[in-house]
Amino acid sequence: MSRTLDHLFDRNVTWAQSKTRADPHFFRRMAEQQTPRYLWIGCSDSRITANDVLGLDPGEVFVHRNIANVVHTSDMNILSVIEYAVEQLRVEHIIVCGHYGCGGVQRALVTERGAMLDHWLQPISMLHRKHRETFALMPDEACRLDRMCEINVEMQVRRVAQTPIVENAWARGQELNLHGWIYAIEDGLLRDLGPHLSSIEQRDALPSIDHRVLHPVEAVSALRRQALDAFANLAEVEHSDQPCCGAAGLHASGHC
Repeated sequence: MSRTLDHLFDRNVTWAQSKTRADPHFFRRMAEQQTPRYLWIGCSDSRITANDVLGLDPGEVFVHRNIANVVHTSDMNILSVIEYAVEQLRVEHIIVCGHYGCGGVQRALVTERGAMLDHWLQPISMLHRKHRETFALMPDEACRLDRMCEINVEMQVRRVAQTPIVENAWARGQELNLHGWIYAIEDGLLRDLGPHLSSIEQRDALPSIDHRVLHPVEAVSALRRQALDAFANLAEVEHSDQPCCGAAGLHASGHC
């Protein structure tokens, strides 16, 4: 038998030894029953691994990955993963995470058509064709691709929320929260995109995905949120130092 991949076995030994040196009980803990709080539905892109991006150890996040993080409601693979995560592992959060510059989404936007891959990407292709005029107004191809990557995340969160697995969990009062995130490979930062759903009522109140194409939301990183909060707190302090007289003395809420 060929042993051309011995260098990977060597790297495995080095990795295992380094883990044991840093934490002698690391693998003992890993051998125990996994109790993750999160299910990550992400893209198969080799540059994006959930544990690394989130800074979590193995066992802390249950992972499903496929090309362009698509949720096909007829795909037994992803449905089995969601069912196991929700009903057996009792995860509290399902995160659908796409990424900018996604090759799968890029493939869905071209006119070239194949067989299996393009069948898999068909929901993205159909949505793009439906709103081709809107996307054509964007400045360049990179902007169109990034916007479609965002829209794809929002669409897939909706698809997860429409599964009977998630509906049943909400109906029985199980704590289960759905989140839409997007990742930028160029800076390593996750961005909160939404939607965030915790009930059937919240899901049913969502605007349609067609509405989201026409009315985009800003994807916000934790760094940006912290900066916005800091500026908001600073502005509040400055307002509190001013006399409460007339429009200049009003807070954002309209009250002194």
